[in-house]
Amino acid sequence: MWAAYLFVLIALVSFPQAVQAFLHGDTFVGIAWLSQSFLQLVLLPIIIVGQNVISASQDARAEADHITLTTLHAINVQQLKMLEQQQAMLKQQREILDLLQARGITMSTDEPGA
Repeated sequence: MWAAYLFVLIALVSFPQAVQAFLHGDTFVGIAWLSQSFLQLVLLPIIIVGQNVISASQDARAEADHITLTTLHAINVQQLKMLEQQQAMLKQQREILDLLQARGITMSTDEPGA
C-alpha cells in the first residue's frame, strides 16, 4: 500500500502542469496525465493489495473447509465401522435363528395376532 502513496506523490508532481495545459485548451495533456500518471500509477498498487487481501481470505476459507472435510471423513469412517459391526451382529443372529429352526425350535411371540 505504501507504493500507492508514493505514486500519488509522483503523480501530483506533474499535476500543476497538466491542469495548466488543460486550462489553456490542451485536453490531451490533461487526459494523458489522468490515464498515465494517476490511474496507472495509483490504482494498480491498490488493485494488487486488494487481490492479496482476497487471496488471504480465500486461503483461510480453504483451510477451514479442509479441516471440516477431514473431520467429516473421520466421522464417516467411524460410522462405516459401526455399520460393519452391526452387520456382523445381524449375521450372527441370523445364524442362531437358522440353527434353532433347523432343530425345530421356534420362537414364540407374545404379540397378539401373531
